[in-house]
Order: sequence, then C-alpha cells, then structure tokens
Amino acid sequence: MQTGDIDVWLGLDVGKSSHHACALDHDGNTILDTPVDQDEKQLRRTIAKLQRRGTVLVIVDQPNTIGSLPLTVARDMGARTAYLPGGAMRKAAQLLPGGSKTDRRDARVIASTALRMPETLRDCEPDDETM
Repeated sequence: MQTGDIDVWLGLDVGKSSHHACALDHDGNTILDTPVDQDEKQLRRTIAKLQRRGTVLVIVDQPNTIGSLPLTVARDMGARTAYLPGGAMRKAAQLLPGGSKTDRRDARVIASTALRMPETLRDCEPDDETM
C-alpha cells in the first residue's frame, strides 16, 4: 500500500461497543489516544478533527462485522482505509515495548505498524476480497 500522501495514521482497535483510537503523525508523535464509541457521530467527529491535519489513513484490525462502521464512515468522509491482518499485528506487537494486551496498546501497534511498515497493510475497499 502506498502511503506517501498520508499525514495522519489512525489505528483503531475495534470492539463491539467501543474502539480505541491512536493517531500518529509522520514522525510517530501521538496526536490522539482515546476511546471512541461504536457510534457514527463520534467516529465522524474524530476523523474530521484529524482531517484538519491533512489526509487520514484509518486502519482497523478487523475489516468485517464490528470494523465495518468505522471503515464505512471513513470512506464516506474521504479518508483512506486499510486493515492490518492478525498475523502481522501479532508479530509487530512482539517488537514493541510492553507486553500487556490492552485496547490502547493494540491501537498504538496498529497505527505504528501502518506508519513504519505500510507493506503489512491490506486494502479494504468495498470491492476488495477481504470485505
């Protein structure tokens, strides 16, 4: 996946009722680290806030079922979308400091991996086979 035009990498560890969002800039600085409800309005507010900084790439760990709302909202708002497969996420998590499995850490792993290793990402457009 080409990410040369991306300004913000938004990693979402998706859950049934809420997600954890971690957004990074080009340098890996955290610009957002917060829970986000599984709610269209809150997702729109979060993405719109980040779009003030430029092009946003929204990355989820599950593209179907519970991850479909964030992806649909992101696409509707003109953000790019991708998904980080479970195997790549587990390997990346082993490389980062800290061993606890939390939603917050998982969101950071997703965003950081997307920023530093974009080749691990998969497109998840509606016509893609993963969807």
